[in-house]
Amino acid sequence: MFSPDAIKELAPTGQLRAGVVVAPAASAFFAVKDASGAVRGVTADLLRGFAEALKLPVALQVYDNSGQVTEAVAGGACDVAFMPQDAARAQKVDFGPAYYFIASTYLVPAGSAIRSLDEVNRPGVRIVAISNTTTGRSAARTAPSATVQEVPSVEEMCEMARRGDGDAFALTHDSFAGLLPKLPGARVLAGHFQQTGIAVAVPKGRAGALKLATALLDDAKRTGLVRRAFDAAGFIDAEVAP
Repeated sequence: MFSPDAIKELAPTGQLRAGVVVAPAASAFFAVKDASGAVRGVTADLLRGFAEALKLPVALQVYDNSGQVTEAVAGGACDVAFMPQDAARAQKVDFGPAYYFIASTYLVPAGSAIRSLDEVNRPGVRIVAISNTTTGRSAARTAPSATVQEVPSVEEMCEMARRGDGDAFALTHDSFAGLLPKLPGARVLAGHFQQTGIAVAVPKGRAGALKLATALLDDAKRTGLVRRAFDAAGFIDAEVAP
């Protein structure tokens, strides 16, 4: 079914080196580590499914943010991963289709007077975002009057939000759903300042690998693998990208 040459181009080491991003709470994009240290989540299930379809062993590589996994794919240390799309990333990796669409907003800590997205874009407001991410870049672009502080992981962002060390914390609506119970009194602002797809990505210049990754994701949608991955992670209302 799949060309041996394309498989070799996608997985040149003979195993599928697949990148996943972990966080303190699962989302349609973030995976988590369970008590045994095993990685669980939507992207992990999809990438394991890819390896099974290719009849290859899988080596899950764990990263703290999507910027890290972007650099790993761009440098060829990681064969395939999912990440939110934007123009900056498209200069580093080649994107196939998306499996899910996300919308980014802000969480404000307990006691905050901020009530709307517009109120974030004011002098003196400190936005906290994950470094080298589409959401962080979009926050800087859409709230130029505020300042943006980058942190390396969602875990560190959560600690800062818990302490009230920052005014607005930038992530996606689905990510905040899992994090809110850990942040008493915090609120998520309505609306969004960015929408984009979480798409499959491979190193640049590997046309055969990109075609294969695209076919694998298309098959994962057709066979219901994406739907099952959402459901298994508890995201029964998440919509599979067409």
